[in-house]
Amino acid sequence: MGSSSSSSSSSRVGWVIAALAAALLAGPLGAAVVLTAVITPAVAEQQRLDCATTVAASGPWRPPFQQAYVRTSVFGMRFHPIHHEWRLHAGVDLVALPGPGPVVAAASGTVTAAGDRGGYGNAVDIDHGAGIVSRYAHLARLNTTITVGTAVTAGQVLGVEGSTGTSTGNHLHFEILINGAPVDPVAFMAERGAPLDGRAVTPTPTAPVPAGVEGGIGFDLPPAGTPRLNSLHTPPAPIPATVKALYVAAGSRYQLPWTLLAGIGMEETAHGRTTATSSAGARGLMQFMPATFAAYGVDGDGDGRAVITSDADSVFSAANYLTRSGVTRGQAGVRRALFAYNHATWYVNDVLYYAHAYGGGLVLGDPTSCAGGQGDPSATPLPADRVAAVLAWAGQQAGEPYVYGANGPNAWDCSSFTQAAYRQAGVSMPRTAGAQRDWLAAGAGTRIAPGQERPGDLIFWDSYLGPNAIGHVVIVKDPTTRTTVEAKRTRAGVGTFTYRYTGHSIFEIWRPATPTGSTR
Repeated sequence: MGSSSSSSSSSRVGWVIAALAAALLAGPLGAAVVLTAVITPAVAEQQRLDCATTVAASGPWRPPFQQAYVRTSVFGMRFHPIHHEWRLHAGVDLVALPGPGPVVAAASGTVTAAGDRGGYGNAVDIDHGAGIVSRYAHLARLNTTITVGTAVTAGQVLGVEGSTGTSTGNHLHFEILINGAPVDPVAFMAERGAPLDGRAVTPTPTAPVPAGVEGGIGFDLPPAGTPRLNSLHTPPAPIPATVKALYVAAGSRYQLPWTLLAGIGMEETAHGRTTATSSAGARGLMQFMPATFAAYGVDGDGDGRAVITSDADSVFSAANYLTRSGVTRGQAGVRRALFAYNHATWYVNDVLYYAHAYGGGLVLGDPTSCAGGQGDPSATPLPADRVAAVLAWAGQQAGEPYVYGANGPNAWDCSSFTQAAYRQAGVSMPRTAGAQRDWLAAGAGTRIAPGQERPGDLIFWDSYLGPNAIGHVVIVKDPTTRTTVEAKRTRAGVGTFTYRYTGHSIFEIWRPATPTGSTR
């Protein structure tokens, strides 16, 4: 058994190439609203989250693509390249990378228009209530299930990006209308925690996310792939009640599907039926090497000792090892953690096969690909006026309720509150506390030693996700009094509180950097 980690980054070069290559035009729908598209760089303060090639959809709104994309126009009056006159561009144009790609509903609602709309080409309108309508134009084709009156959910595929209507290249024209009047989709989506920042967004989960999960984010265990080995000829064995109780208890402690632990237990010893030491020297129900157990072994039965041959200690130690190996970092993270447990692809697939046979389950994590790092010590901190804007906005929310999974504007959890506060300074960060920390560690911030924090710095520690996962984030208000401004918990709500350096399994302080290319 060993350990593994990886990080990934996306290049801005692709953005530039795609933008220059996309000569997109959009045309009129009647005489009232005319769409034009010009190649325009994204707003400088709309910071791209380079380390996160995919993010999770959270809250009721999400971008209208699943894959990565670029924004090639802005909202407002523009000179129409065909009609050679100034006309209103009532939305923004988005180009999928690679394209053409599927277009999805940005939020749940009811389809009020679907079909050929003249200059819009094939287009869909969705009524979201409260006078809000989203519009998707120039689609190559619509899904046959999308008709007037259809109820759709956020993330449901509406059709495929195209170039129908008045257009000279594949793209999606995306509009937001409030009481019939178009508004800037960039500002509208950013206010709802779904910035149009070009990142790929994972499909909206179909499995229910348990109540009380930050950001409403979770993801299914990945399917078993190929090759497989033992699972091809050895069916999943019944789990003894005492062993299943250990799987369930350890899964609860470390916030893992118990079935994943059962998959390992089945693959290693058929849930304890095999008791011999392996030829490599591995021992116990979950087959730890003594050196690995010395590093990751925990006391699972509460007797004050971690014993390699104790079933309880073995199962809890496996959960500890998986979470410390990044199992909550998306489906790829699950596979990496299992590979760290035993360096064989067939082993990973066997365990997942057995885990699904026992019922599968949801991992309470954020499926971003940021794998952390040490940050960028040379990064330029946010200027004082931007930090002041963060703290001023945060202070104005005092007294608002704390609700798990809330995304504003009148209720928050810890990370949505932090995300919204930093949006006031032109910083766009991921949705959950763990993903925010990983994003900063991947280069968007600087690690700060305890005692050196400043106002506006972010402090992360473990909480409801178990001892090996960050579950809470706070904004430092005054380091001299060790006070924060944060969305704390259900009973406390949003306000000013205190922090301490001790008593946490994880305690890290990070200083967000000024976004690259920012002009503010």
